[in-house]
Amino acid sequence: MVLLDILIGLIGLGIVILVHEFGHFVAAKASGVDVEVFSVGWGKKLLAFTFRGTEYRLSLFPLGGYCRMKGEEQLRRAIENDDSQVVTEKGSIFAVHPIKRLVTYLAGPVSNLIFSMVVLSIVWLVGFTFQSYDSRIVVLSDYPLLAGSKSYPAAEAGLRSGDTVTAIDGHAVHSFQDIEKMVAPNPGKLLTFSIKRGDQSLAIPVTPRLDRSTGAALVGISPWVEPVVGSVRRDSSAAIAGLKAGDRITMAGGHEIHNTLDLVNLLHSQPQRLPITYLRDGKSHDVTLILSTPDKGGAPSTGIVFKTVTFRSPAVGLIGAISHGVNETMNTLVLTVKSIGLLFKGINLGQAVSGPIRITYYVGEIAQAGFKFGIGEGLASLFRFLCILSVALFFMNLLPIPALDGGLIVLSLIELISGRSIRPRIFYRYQIVGFILIFGLIILTTFNDVSFLINQ
Repeated sequence: MVLLDILIGLIGLGIVILVHEFGHFVAAKASGVDVEVFSVGWGKKLLAFTFRGTEYRLSLFPLGGYCRMKGEEQLRRAIENDDSQVVTEKGSIFAVHPIKRLVTYLAGPVSNLIFSMVVLSIVWLVGFTFQSYDSRIVVLSDYPLLAGSKSYPAAEAGLRSGDTVTAIDGHAVHSFQDIEKMVAPNPGKLLTFSIKRGDQSLAIPVTPRLDRSTGAALVGISPWVEPVVGSVRRDSSAAIAGLKAGDRITMAGGHEIHNTLDLVNLLHSQPQRLPITYLRDGKSHDVTLILSTPDKGGAPSTGIVFKTVTFRSPAVGLIGAISHGVNETMNTLVLTVKSIGLLFKGINLGQAVSGPIRITYYVGEIAQAGFKFGIGEGLASLFRFLCILSVALFFMNLLPIPALDGGLIVLSLIELISGRSIRPRIFYRYQIVGFILIFGLIILTTFNDVSFLINQ
């Protein structure tokens, strides 16, 4: 399954990178820059044809592609000879006006932003479903065996297990996913939780805490999941005991089970045998699950997958879909900027920073999870996640770091303001600094990603 996740992820990540390179390609052509090669994929050339001076390739490794513009060879020769400027030829990226060069460099990131807006608008127009849980919550402090003895903001603020969150800061909440989206990007910010507790309606202020292992905010709550079996894994202890979809677990180990965390809490004590009582068609049944502890330790697995709730997006017209697509893209951009800021607040870089390997795994895993509920949900999940990556690529590439589009844009601006071209040797040193920074980041993220996959 991990290999299939990575394969799907490679295709998805490749789409995002290809969109980026296609933006450079279109802008270069429009600016009068000759594009020598436009390749889908990297590595050995498999197929190729030439049209209007550009060689179009299909290459061996399907991770995105690249756009090679005229001028790179002249730059290399100028660096080797320590020339004062690049010898330009017609059609070279260094022969066009700095504004055209700037637009060419900018077009890649901008195409990623436009891609996100367009795709999300289409997703909202067509409509989509997603799996989550309702907005009833469990306070983790009620389960010290699972959550430890540390205090959480939810318990400190007075939230209780069984509360139903109806809004946060005046924004309506329908699912637990809505809660996560509103809480995660706001560590340290006072949020007002509107809740229903029995017949009472309460407003409780909660300040989420930064989780340094993930870089996200947390309040210490989990969804209240009804203990109703959604499916049973083949050959698991639950399957052997005869449990089926629709069964509702009411007792386990002599304890009442009100939600799934009650059961998880019992399993955390690593029992080898677990008597349970469940309801099927209104009749009570008793069975005993024979459990075994996983090789990596932790709680034994019963093989039960609990039932989720299917939510449907509201019906919107064309204008509404475009509005949702643009707003979701911009909200993702704001979240991306905030996430970069969290890197300087002491988060655990070993866990919170991921690279291409883990990203491709996540893309594939999210797509696979969606496809379990239908092709439509799988595609919607896949493309929504690709839009998140696309927005992240937009922002990261605009950072003024050498070797990225942002660094090249800075050089173009300097040339535009000063009226003089950058000396090739200075350009080369500037790029080397960028490659060193990026290489260091690649080493960090690859180490994190490999460690992550080993533990899957």
